[in-house]
Amino acid sequence: MEPSGRHALVTGGARGIGAAIARRLGEAGARVTIAGRDEAALKAAVEKGVADRFAVMDITDETSVTLGLADAEAAGGDIDILVNNAGAVETAPFAKLGRPMWDRMLATNLTSVYTLMQMILPGMTSRGYGRIVNIASTAGLHGYPYVAAYVAAKHGVIGLTRAVSLEVARSGVTVNAICPGYADTELLRASIAGIVTRTGKSESEVLSRFTAANPQGRLVLPGEVAAAVLYLCGAGSDAITGISLPIAGGEVM
Repeated sequence: MEPSGRHALVTGGARGIGAAIARRLGEAGARVTIAGRDEAALKAAVEKGVADRFAVMDITDETSVTLGLADAEAAGGDIDILVNNAGAVETAPFAKLGRPMWDRMLATNLTSVYTLMQMILPGMTSRGYGRIVNIASTAGLHGYPYVAAYVAAKHGVIGLTRAVSLEVARSGVTVNAICPGYADTELLRASIAGIVTRTGKSESEVLSRFTAANPQGRLVLPGEVAAAVLYLCGAGSDAITGISLPIAGGEVM
């Protein structure tokens, strides 16, 4: 089945990879709702044509998710496609990784995926159709220093994806993960600018740190991640479930 006419929900859809995914699904004919905490950013994205509508929700708060999903389904109908894109990263050496940061990283990057999948899956299985794509990271496939909580959460997303995909394999619902490397987004560019300010290094020197692990020597483009999401939600992808697809220029094989 193609995305055309389907209702897609993309969390973290106001900017970056999420916005690229929302726009690509909309171009394929899906009815797209973007979700997030920043109502102003969501509204601006809809006004720019990124999506048809938005729903305000804090993905770390179960009550907020429940209310946001109710708004999304009241306006756009049952959700057929779920893209769990929202996430965040904080850095610290493991010796200084306090419990509050650990809890935030798991709540934002892993528990939120569990919450949304558990709320939306029953409707998908009862209708005999659904596409779930969890945006994980190359950090879900191997380790990186100073982001232990983030790495643990993204490994958890991949494990959750694999387990649930097997449980619903005969229901018409597929569950997959995509694992981007460093992507050329507003957040990464802001991070680079901050490092330039703190260290005095040039922008090209700092950028080279982010591209060094990519054999192609570049950042991943948001549109490349969006194209992979569209493929996993498109015609001919019915037999693809439980995979963790790297979009990283050969960094992970």
